[in-house]
Amino acid sequence: MSNTLDLAKQIISRKSLTPMDDGCLDIIGARLAPLDFDLEKMRHSEVDNLWARRGNSSPLVCFAGHTDVVPTGPVNKWDSDPFTPTVRDGVLYGRGAADMKGSIAAFVTAVERFVARYPQHRGSIALLLTSDEEGIAVDGTVRVVETLQERKELLDYCIVGEPTCVSKLGDTIKNGRRGSLSGVLTVKGVQGHIAYPHLVKNPIHMAAPAIAELAATEWDEGNEYFPPTSWQISNIHGGTGATNVVPGTVEILFNFRHSTASTTDALKARVHAILDKHGLEYDLKWEMSGKPYLTPRGDLVDAVAAAIKQVTGRDTELSTSGGTSDGRFIADICPQVIELGPLNATIHKLNECVAVDDLSALSEIYYLTLVKLLAE
Repeated sequence: MSNTLDLAKQIISRKSLTPMDDGCLDIIGARLAPLDFDLEKMRHSEVDNLWARRGNSSPLVCFAGHTDVVPTGPVNKWDSDPFTPTVRDGVLYGRGAADMKGSIAAFVTAVERFVARYPQHRGSIALLLTSDEEGIAVDGTVRVVETLQERKELLDYCIVGEPTCVSKLGDTIKNGRRGSLSGVLTVKGVQGHIAYPHLVKNPIHMAAPAIAELAATEWDEGNEYFPPTSWQISNIHGGTGATNVVPGTVEILFNFRHSTASTTDALKARVHAILDKHGLEYDLKWEMSGKPYLTPRGDLVDAVAAAIKQVTGRDTELSTSGGTSDGRFIADICPQVIELGPLNATIHKLNECVAVDDLSALSEIYYLTLVKLLAE
């Protein structure tokens, strides 16, 4: 399995700071072309995307991921250059080693091995790769999904290579993610001199009871897979900077991380009802950056869990914790989406790393998943 390590090193050495790919997709495409993959580059703005597919029948199993990485931080704080992949004591160091160039390398070597062993496998295999996941994510996976949707090219199963594991490889897979719904609330008052309270309306004071009620509200109880929906304030801005002026407005930024137990429309309606009950004059702008999605136990979860058990001996746990991922876009064209990758302990940190043995084991898990879905 040293070819997984070798490929990981090749793409880690590329300085693919988001949204740049810096040639990673060309390296990957060169490995897939001899396997009879049709390679389709989809460039949008500064973003490089690749849709690579082998076969035209169903079921279609897709591996999805991103080649872009976050900035390194101060290079002199790293023990070795972040773009010079280095192995020390059985651990591969480099920016993107865990998030998620290691997973991409494991995708490719798993597919190479599977196609060599089962050249006439049923169904199809695809890779969906982008250089726009760590940034604003508007020209990456979402654009590829839109294109596939337009031509009615749908997926049956998708494995996203995000780093999901907590302490041991295979201990956790993500079978869904909470939705993210944000609001910018501006409560209006009347500005004036703080010494003349009868001539002002303090929007901070007026908003406080509504904030307290919003914070205390139980939005839902969650369900088997999701924790209860959470409403949190991230920022409050009010005041002119002077100590003797009551502001005319206060701006409150908040966010819902919500389960599939609540819809965005229902959450919005409940917020407006609370604000209206408190008699506030306000403006509220909404932004939904991610819909919740869920893959219950079934073909894909069972196949991945069995592969993990076979390789590591571990019983994996299902989780929907954490932030958003590109799975939120893929779920629009795929009924079963899970995330499985290496340990997430060092992602976005100095000295990001992945165990070399975990790279080999991850490739084996992906390979066995393909066997279970397309060959057994």
